[in-house]
Amino acid sequence: MPRFVGLAALVLAVVFSFTAVPLAGQQMDKQRPRRVNPDHEPTPTPADKSTEEVDEDDVVRVETQLVSVPAVVTNSSGRPLMGLRAENFLLFENGQQQKIANFATTEAPFEIALLLDTSGSTRVDVDLIRQAANAFISALRPGDRVAIVAFNTARQGQTVAAKVDVLSTLTDDRKLMRNAIASLGSSNGTPFYDALGLIADEVFRAPAREEVRGRRAIVALTDGVDSTSASDFETARAKLSRTGVATYFIEVNTEDFVEDRLLKDCQDDGRLTLSTKQLQRYRQVFFPRARPEDYVDFCQMGQFERMQISRDLYNLARREMDALAKASGGKNFLAASLQDARAAFARVATEIDTQYSLGYYPTNKARDGTFRAIRVEVQGAEGKPQVRAREGYTAPKG
Repeated sequence: MPRFVGLAALVLAVVFSFTAVPLAGQQMDKQRPRRVNPDHEPTPTPADKSTEEVDEDDVVRVETQLVSVPAVVTNSSGRPLMGLRAENFLLFENGQQQKIANFATTEAPFEIALLLDTSGSTRVDVDLIRQAANAFISALRPGDRVAIVAFNTARQGQTVAAKVDVLSTLTDDRKLMRNAIASLGSSNGTPFYDALGLIADEVFRAPAREEVRGRRAIVALTDGVDSTSASDFETARAKLSRTGVATYFIEVNTEDFVEDRLLKDCQDDGRLTLSTKQLQRYRQVFFPRARPEDYVDFCQMGQFERMQISRDLYNLARREMDALAKASGGKNFLAASLQDARAAFARVATEIDTQYSLGYYPTNKARDGTFRAIRVEVQGAEGKPQVRAREGYTAPKG
């Protein structure tokens, strides 16, 4: 969010396909959106322990890699189809059918990074975030492991800056999770991209255990508007894509709260400002030919310009989160307010419980660095099954 605004973020969260987020030179959507408010055990196929998984942008020096594909199957009414087996699935890479080598049912455990955005406008509602996060933990099954990630404030001498904290590493100990949630702080800024990168680098750094291969996810409660990260969206996207995780966002709408405070005079109490990093990113994405010095001092900008920049940054954040979720086989859920976050978390927990995991070794061994499209179909199931799955990956090169 703006410098002192970010939004509550849920965790953890993502794999991104190559549905590019519109950048400079492309038409951006200026319309401001208004929001209202088990029958089988996991059957992973044994694989050589030296085998690695291929995710987008990976360059791995082995002959064959397992490509993990998370998938959710629903009927024509949108209800999840449970109890499917490996033989119910057909998997294609660039139109060529692939042999399913690894399969985990909806009963297999999950590993989740829960990202809670407690910056900006959500700082006064940290208790609501704690309640929603604890309800989410309660909805998980025994064996699911969760890491808690949040924002906090770091002080270095006279300087105060937002930072990302891993409050607890992956654990199935519910007491440890709740203690971590109880320790939630707040921050004057939103290092959203840094948080996604840290989840990839630290929380999911170690290879997945056999029983959870292909069943990892980020669940993030946030408005997605970064204000203080040292990294950028593309860096975060690339790191997440290499982890092979599905990404789920609970998008909290903080736009009206933020805009009202952005329009206040810079001397007024309760006002918010856009950080220099936000202003420069806005220039680079929307007006790359503009002079950098024109996007430094927020307080020198007129009210109309402030409002337009804020709306454009919110729309950009929504597109980025939508793209990350869609490419990874995850999904976004909207929360008009933090009061709605608890219900959104419940929907995420249900969604995760219905996810299958498929894995295959590509028949195309070419190391050409090309994007390979993935398609999943279901056979032998009643009705007209609908499948949402990972969209593809980039082959190794060289």
